[in-house]
Amino acid sequence: MRLTVLGSGSSVPHPSRSSSAYWLETEKGSLMLDCAPSALFRAAQEKLDWPNLDAIWISHFHLDHFGGLPPMLFSMKYAPQTQFRKKPLRIFGPYGLINLLERINHSNSYRLFNQPFPLEIIEVEPFENFYPIDGIKAVALKTPHTEESMAITLIDSSENKITFTSDTGFSTAISAFAHSADLFILECSFVKSKPTDSHLEISEAMHLIRHAKPRKAMLTHFYPEWDSFNFDEIVEEFSPNCTLIEAKDGLHIEIV
Repeated sequence: MRLTVLGSGSSVPHPSRSSSAYWLETEKGSLMLDCAPSALFRAAQEKLDWPNLDAIWISHFHLDHFGGLPPMLFSMKYAPQTQFRKKPLRIFGPYGLINLLERINHSNSYRLFNQPFPLEIIEVEPFENFYPIDGIKAVALKTPHTEESMAITLIDSSENKITFTSDTGFSTAISAFAHSADLFILECSFVKSKPTDSHLEISEAMHLIRHAKPRKAMLTHFYPEWDSFNFDEIVEEFSPNCTLIEAKDGLHIEIV
């Protein structure tokens, strides 16, 4: 599996960090984790095969994680690259995803569901196994961020494991959910003195990493205050017990 960071930032505009989106390429297909407004354009910039994207995971309905989905469907409906596509696009997310897309669709008769290819929208319950693409088993965990927000763990046929928290407040259940992951992707919105309980700061993120004991961990979803700090110096204070990565737009990570 190969992960490409399309967006490592937050909802706040930033010159080098787009909002949340990650592209996972496997031997049998591709999966986008979250879909920021910039996601499709970032995929094109990275020369990824966006016309043949197999599946999308939506963690919750904040616009910097979901807001690119309706425009993506609108684009794929008319783009020359997708007019002869036959395989389905499968979209997975929390309960309420279908209703939200329907309301957007009806707001201006966008006909987002009238695609040249089959479109499947699947709402997922926590702890329910599902298979977003061939060879990948997934399960979701409720997180303390919004009413619907969920983390996701993905396991391939070789038992390689990726856990992606998306936005979350602190919960020790996340460490158990990500235990022994080959790649643990977790938000770290703030350095310290976070202004809200619905996100993480560095001390909380490092606590979850120490207890999860992953092979690699990647911090992401950085607010602009991180620009004033040196990432390596900050994390070194916490003596990480694994390879620790700073997410950056365009970063590629191999998971083997």
